[in-house]
Amino acid sequence: MKTYYIQVQGIVQGVGFRPFIYNLCTKKKLKGKVSNTSNGVQLYVNIKSSEVKSFLQQILNNAPPLAKITKTKITQIDYIKFSDFLIIESTKLSEKNLKITPDVATCKECYEELFDKKNRRYHYPFITCTNCGPRYSIATNLPYDRETTTMDSFLQCDKCVKEYTDPENRRFFSQTNSCKDCRIEMSLFENGVLHKNFTDLKYIVDAWNKGEIVAIKSTGGYLLTCDATNPTVIKRLRTLKNRPFKPFALMYHDLYELGEDVEMGIGEMLELESVSAPIVLLSIKADRMTPIAIDEIAPRLSNLGVMLPSTPLFHQLMKLFKTPIICTSANLSNSTIVYKDFDAIKILSKISDLILLNNRDIVIPQDDSVVRYSSIKSYRSVYRRSKGLAPTYINSNLKLPKKDVLAMGAMLKSTFTLLTNSNLHISQYIGNTINFDAQENYKLLLNHFKKLFEYSLKTIIVDKHPEYFTTKLGEELANKNDLELVKVQHHKAHFYAVLGENDLLNSQEKILGVIFDGTGLGDDGHIWGGEFFIYIKGQVERVHHLNLFPFILGDKMIKEPRISALAMSANLDIEEIKRKFTKTELSVYQKLIASSKLKCTSIGRLFDAVSSIIFDVDVQTYEGEAAMVLESAAYRYFRKNNFTKYYTYIQNNEFINNFIENIITSILEDKKKGFENDFIAAKFHISIAHYIMIIAKKQNVKKVVFSGGVFQNMWLIELILSFMKQDFELFFHKELSPNDECISFGQLMYYRYSKEL
Repeated sequence: MKTYYIQVQGIVQGVGFRPFIYNLCTKKKLKGKVSNTSNGVQLYVNIKSSEVKSFLQQILNNAPPLAKITKTKITQIDYIKFSDFLIIESTKLSEKNLKITPDVATCKECYEELFDKKNRRYHYPFITCTNCGPRYSIATNLPYDRETTTMDSFLQCDKCVKEYTDPENRRFFSQTNSCKDCRIEMSLFENGVLHKNFTDLKYIVDAWNKGEIVAIKSTGGYLLTCDATNPTVIKRLRTLKNRPFKPFALMYHDLYELGEDVEMGIGEMLELESVSAPIVLLSIKADRMTPIAIDEIAPRLSNLGVMLPSTPLFHQLMKLFKTPIICTSANLSNSTIVYKDFDAIKILSKISDLILLNNRDIVIPQDDSVVRYSSIKSYRSVYRRSKGLAPTYINSNLKLPKKDVLAMGAMLKSTFTLLTNSNLHISQYIGNTINFDAQENYKLLLNHFKKLFEYSLKTIIVDKHPEYFTTKLGEELANKNDLELVKVQHHKAHFYAVLGENDLLNSQEKILGVIFDGTGLGDDGHIWGGEFFIYIKGQVERVHHLNLFPFILGDKMIKEPRISALAMSANLDIEEIKRKFTKTELSVYQKLIASSKLKCTSIGRLFDAVSSIIFDVDVQTYEGEAAMVLESAAYRYFRKNNFTKYYTYIQNNEFINNFIENIITSILEDKKKGFENDFIAAKFHISIAHYIMIIAKKQNVKKVVFSGGVFQNMWLIELILSFMKQDFELFFHKELSPNDECISFGQLMYYRYSKEL
């Protein structure tokens, strides 16, 4: 026998890894010890030299379902005599080299116990075990142990302690362990009064039935809920939340009920029931069975954002109610999700009739993640990477230096990415940092990461836009601490993000990057957003872009698609577009357009303009509204027709030289001919896909990658896959969102791999 030290890194804390090692070693009659450290899990074991490699392979092959092992190391050390095999207290090393475990939905075993009348946790709304429950949202420090979570203040009863210390029990070293005898307590705030030790969940269901709005504390923060079949209460919620048209997410009791209203593939079903439990966007059935108030829930759209219960509390509530509920982040419009109990009472009492609180604190707020699958090709896209997915990101193909670097991200859909000890940590979706609440949340998260990882920064990376909050904060931190400051152009960061995700940064052949979004400051000082780049051996060249058009009025142009339509048709003098403005507006705007020195190439603005022309979406009440209405129209047409027999506005390669005016002229001609709007919307989508294909062929490439918020449009992706897959290798984002959430990761990839620095 010899003594070996085995180090295991990755997601190995809070997932039952130590109990797994203990039981494996006990079964094999091996002696030693295992512990959590701030560098992963460390194992000391007495074993024969001939068996140590096969022993490690057994660990890799049979690790707990939530574990993700990224690195292992075996070292023979001086012999240590062990009399038994033990799990010992966690130890803190000078370096923190850990992956944080995301929050996890209720597991099958806990679900069964929750509704088993013979089980002592029957109807206990905070039942968890080693395989499920909150993790990241309650972690106050690392390594992950009960004393470094907000469970520290809850003393376990004798029965829970017995489970916690029993190697044969599923709750062995389960840091979130509790039961009715040592419970997490709920309270109900109603009419200005806080009722403690609240347990009557039927009271919440009765409130839904009466048409009331109930704020409920969940894993990542508070959620606003109400009956999804009651249009009156939904309209009231929209008014109180100042959210006139943006769609609401729904929670259904189970897949069977959900299947009556939406179309689902296997991938979507598995996603809904996965441990990350995201919201999944699904197509609405024309003959849906549940009487949900669809016009109030998702106005003018063809899909619903839906989820299943992911906590024991919601499992109980939905089993009692048996009807879909609205389930949306508890906040005022454009604010950060409320997660502190004091703020809930102060803020949410104004927009809800009841507030259901509990005394387990949330450390960090998180919205639900959002995922979507394409209808035909089953391509999976992450729209919002948050609860259940963040902050972990694992890509073993990236060769990252052992250096502490912070990439600050962009303004909209902000995230930041931290590189420390060769590990990447990508924050959850933070939101639009033009808003003060999001800025404060961003700073809160930065401070939390500092506490968790105790990094010492050498470099900070920011967007080139000087007015972004993230840029200013990054510059401030760099100047204050005398750090290297690197600035990366917005669309190049998008490009590097999708290259990095697909392990293409070391490619020796040229790759075309198609980067389509709404807004980003270009290297030439203009506003970019319809860009084609070539990447080869660490060098990037901009080879094509959408035709330039005047950019005026800043954010007002972004919020009002009619202004984009006017700017793009300035040379066409179109009366149909002019009618969208008062005489004063028209006079002022036309002068601004004629004198504007700031130009734009944004495909996002083109989608806005077309949506305004076809569907009169002249003012957006939420980000992306115009494009979503346009996509839903194309969806309706494609569902009824064989889109492979396609029509396109593009007659020849020369059409793209003045793409915008040709597109707008053709759309107006089709409207005059009396073609249905859905057909025109579909034709526009096909033309965008065809446009990309023409440029790809001109550039003589085989590999094409795509990033930017425009590629959240699933029908555009369907068309690209259909038209281009035979001739090109196509790459999209996989775990990260194509929108600006991926910018911070792309900034870091640029810093690591670009030859331009």
